Amino acid sequence: MNSPEKANRLSVIVIAKNEADRIARCLESVAGLADEIIVLDSGSTDGTVEIAKQYTPLVFETDWPGYGRQKQRALDKAQYDWVLSLDADEALTPALRDEIATLLAAQPGCSAYVMRWQAVVLGKHLNYGGTSRYVLRLFNKQQAKFSDWIVHEKVVLPKGGKVGRLKGRLLHYSIRDFDQLMQKNMHYASLMAQRKHEAGKHGWGLIGASLRACFVFIQLYIFRLGILDGGIGYMLAVMHSQYTFNKYAGLWYRNRADKLKK
Repeated sequence: MNSPEKANRLSVIVIAKNEADRIARCLESVAGLADEIIVLDSGSTDGTVEIAKQYTPLVFETDWPGYGRQKQRALDKAQYDWVLSLDADEALTPALRDEIATLLAAQPGCSAYVMRWQAVVLGKHLNYGGTSRYVLRLFNKQQAKFSDWIVHEKVVLPKGGKVGRLKGRLLHYSIRDFDQLMQKNMHYASLMAQRKHEAGKHGWGLIGASLRACFVFIQLYIFRLGILDGGIGYMLAVMHSQYTFNKYAGLWYRNRADKLKK
């Protein structure tokens, strides 16, 4: 399908660090759709910058202030009102690409649009569990900004901002191998514990951490049908459960350490 002529131009923003094995797939999926591609790199040593420059001259090397602030930096560089924010481990399916092109050919009726992840693990496209949730990636920057959270940032819209839903899937290649999955799990849990601690959260201690972990497993594996994704679905439900426990156990530890200092 040829992309229809657009009434609205599109900026694509990507943040990256050491993504040489994945960023080409991400940028290739938006080549021809994007009117500009902006890549912010925070210290890659594996050739990520050189690969990104094959797709766009707008590659900037920066420090690392956290996910939310880094994405806001990229957003501030966007020339056009409509912005598609992607992570380097994501890629548009052809169907989603065409859907976005058709949407921008007219006047979108919403301030932002969510799209559904489709994780790809060991070559298997997953359709259920926590890996298939909707994420907000396309928005009008005149009505949006990123939160300044160090991790799990979000796009903040004005109160009452209308959010539409796209049908096409956003491919998510978040897992390189098991070791990387374990390291990412622990790293994100630590960052989230830090974020919650700084926000003054309590989390109901270790009992709360354990109960939350059990609930997450049941929610993802049973209610969100992760069981239908086979062994990978089971593994990911356990890993999400473990992440949840580590996050709230880390919060408990930080809060306890504060009390001992007093």
